[in-house]
Amino acid sequence: MPAKARIGILGASGYTGAELLRLLIRHPRLEIVLLTADRRAGQAMRDVFPQFSPYDLPHLVSIEGIDWAAAKLDLIFCALPHGTTQKVIKDLLTKAPATKVVDLSADFRLADPAAYARWYGHEHHAPELQSEAVYGLVEVYRRAIKTARLVANPGCYTTCAQLALLPLLKAKAIATDEIVIDAKSGMTGAGRAAKEAMLFSEVSEGFHAYGVGHHRHMAELDQELSRAAGREVIATFTPHLVPMNRGILSTIYVRGRRGRAPSELHALLATAYAREPFVHVLPFSETPQTRHVRGSNMTFIGVANDRVPGRAIVVSALDNLTKGASGQAVQNMNLMLGYPETMGIDQVALFP
Repeated sequence: MPAKARIGILGASGYTGAELLRLLIRHPRLEIVLLTADRRAGQAMRDVFPQFSPYDLPHLVSIEGIDWAAAKLDLIFCALPHGTTQKVIKDLLTKAPATKVVDLSADFRLADPAAYARWYGHEHHAPELQSEAVYGLVEVYRRAIKTARLVANPGCYTTCAQLALLPLLKAKAIATDEIVIDAKSGMTGAGRAAKEAMLFSEVSEGFHAYGVGHHRHMAELDQELSRAAGREVIATFTPHLVPMNRGILSTIYVRGRRGRAPSELHALLATAYAREPFVHVLPFSETPQTRHVRGSNMTFIGVANDRVPGRAIVVSALDNLTKGASGQAVQNMNLMLGYPETMGIDQVALFP
């Protein structure tokens, strides 16, 4: 790679686009040369997010006017809505095949085109790229990510749950038919578009479950949990919306196999993540809080005894905009461009 890689963000006016920019501005090996936002085309980034006023950034442009070959981009972050991303990335990689892509939508996360059509209601528009895409959970697919041209950044809920469960499933340490994932997310997980149900007066002073029994992240969970276990795993997963800005907390209920005690499950997780820079396993019986990872690329995991012998409670927390989206995307970018994995994303959480 050159001294500084040429980077673009598609969909820079959304929350994940702004979080990407917040992280990339302090990255020493990048030059941000392209920012898109169709409805905001022609505006400065400071007009959309005033926190970027001090920085010299390119103005927002429409995707339709971009000459991908002439742009000579080393890597693009795609933070566009699900469904629209496929055609954009297909066009980009047809005209500029050397450009690498980290896609933050769900469009390339599912390896099976039939599963994508079933969960998203339409055929995939770029199945040849879907088969090429590498699932971007770094702690599992690090080697493949390093040589990938297209990386599918995982979902926020799925990242939080998978990091807590995958080592246990790989070790065959927990029953595969008794996994319950009770997950809560902050408001930014719903995106920045104006929605009546997201108004302050609609969501404050309470929280609620949604996507009950059929949430699209279930397909992603089924795929990755089953890969880890070597057999079909269908976990019970229920998301909830909490009136806070950032954060995901997943409380996961599991049963140890063959007499595995919760303390043994904790030891397995601690060993699995001993060398991982962005996953921290707390001492046994301690559980994390979302405020302890806010604004960081960290995932905190805790394990505690359930009152029923043989059952354990595993709690995982991350920032949905950072490790759950943009921070993980930068982590993937660092691997793809040959930079140190932690470069630009090693900040400590904001507290209080």
